[in-house]
Amino acid sequence: MILPAVVGLLIIAIILLEAFETIILPRRVTRWFRLTRAFYISLWIPTKAIARLIRSTKKRETFLSFFGPLSLLILFALWAALLIIGFGFLYYGNTPHDPTRPSLETCFYLSGTTFFTLGLGDVTPHTSAERILAIFESGLGFGFLALIISYLPVIYQAFSKREVSIVLLDARAGSPPTAAELLRRHSGPHGSEALQRLFRDWERWSAELLESHISYPVVSYFRSQHSNESWLAALTAILDSTALLISTSDNPCARQARLTFAMCRHTIVDLSQVFFAQPRHSVVDRLPPSELARLREALAESGFQLRDDDVSTKKLNDLREMYEPYLNALSHYLYVDLPPWVLAKAIRDNWKTSAWGRISGIAVQGKEESYADDHS
Repeated sequence: MILPAVVGLLIIAIILLEAFETIILPRRVTRWFRLTRAFYISLWIPTKAIARLIRSTKKRETFLSFFGPLSLLILFALWAALLIIGFGFLYYGNTPHDPTRPSLETCFYLSGTTFFTLGLGDVTPHTSAERILAIFESGLGFGFLALIISYLPVIYQAFSKREVSIVLLDARAGSPPTAAELLRRHSGPHGSEALQRLFRDWERWSAELLESHISYPVVSYFRSQHSNESWLAALTAILDSTALLISTSDNPCARQARLTFAMCRHTIVDLSQVFFAQPRHSVVDRLPPSELARLREALAESGFQLRDDDVSTKKLNDLREMYEPYLNALSHYLYVDLPPWVLAKAIRDNWKTSAWGRISGIAVQGKEESYADDHS
């Protein structure tokens, strides 16, 4: 009965490889099938299906916010259970001709008590090979626990670092952030200098986001503190703003806008590959000619002049084609709304509200959704 031992070795090898690639390996794994990826897809698809049935934006975002942290705990529990099963098969297949060999159920029990180093002593290994396996499994269980303890702070540090810049964008680009608000709030004296610094900061932020979210893709599932903000919405606003400056403006910070655009576009393209989210074109144009005209008018009122000619418009459309399909793919996969280029009407920023107020949500195409403030 060598088959149980082979099955056990195969299970242990697969789980150790998955844990190494997920926690330790600091780069994207390119092969299509992975147990961890299959695990997340099998959980995320029904989670999104349930979320679509929730009409309230705040309740839906609250429901989705549980997925990231909870999926991590379930994944760790699944790894531990499979390792215990794998070692149980090894114990069972170790002495195929021994008539006193314990049952498979007892072997699983021995494996579990050894993995978690309980040391109960009611079932003990009775051959040299089993004793060696017990030592190896107890060491592996101890190391597995230590790895999890060290892994969680890294995840939450990456999440916290990501969210700081998103919260800072609130007063600079609105809630949710839009290109129109970002540029409008950086018009006037010293506006170009402030805009250039902001683009430089977000060039670095997007590079850090790319590195952290490729190494730890689960952070992408973590939702922001406010229902009308997200890392994808923030990237969208920055990409829209830089594309607009590159194509239709002679603003002094156009060079920095190009660098920031390149880095942000690199980020969304690589992250869409991580989730195997193929580029897709939206059914509804985010910036039809009428909205573009309204955007130009709104910025002109703030003293922000944009070129209005066919060449500039074509260049803007070409730039949009470089990143919007990837934004749509990530938006569809992660179930995150993309902000418009320009809001239909003014809304209140998150920093202007409190636990006793209300936030406005997204106002676009004549509709606006209001819901209880997330500060409550």
